[in-house]
Amino acid sequence: MSSAIKPGDTCPSLTLPTTDSSDLRLPPANGRGLIVFFYPRDNTSGCTTEAQDFSAQKSVFAHNGYDIVGISRDSLESHRKFIDKQGLSVPLASDEDGKACEAFGVWVEKKMYGKTFMGIERSTFSISPDGKILQAWRKVRVKGHVEEVLANIEA
Repeated sequence: MSSAIKPGDTCPSLTLPTTDSSDLRLPPANGRGLIVFFYPRDNTSGCTTEAQDFSAQKSVFAHNGYDIVGISRDSLESHRKFIDKQGLSVPLASDEDGKACEAFGVWVEKKMYGKTFMGIERSTFSISPDGKILQAWRKVRVKGHVEEVLANIEA
């Protein structure tokens, strides 16, 4: 497990395949900010709600100069099925080897039903056009989260 990145840190340099047939290159180099949300798994209730909420606000984020991408360790094939089934409009990046999860410090020890395991801590990061981490939300609760992120970038 690596240490968690925080506001003021430089975004890790990574390239991940995405569902929109391009590669996600971090830090962003297109002059736009980026919202990156890490989620545990495709087609689970909280992850579906979060991805739908980001999709619903995609144009508002774009108007404010931010692109959005979701990242999990699921395969691109799983991501494509998730997008089709749930009607998502945000691209999803596949981190099957876990390098992005490690770099952002979201691959953590979790506990559920008395069992301990490794998994993705639901987290969101806003990244400036120059590659700095502007804000980090950890242990995200889905309800109201997208509105909180949007309020932060509009402030």
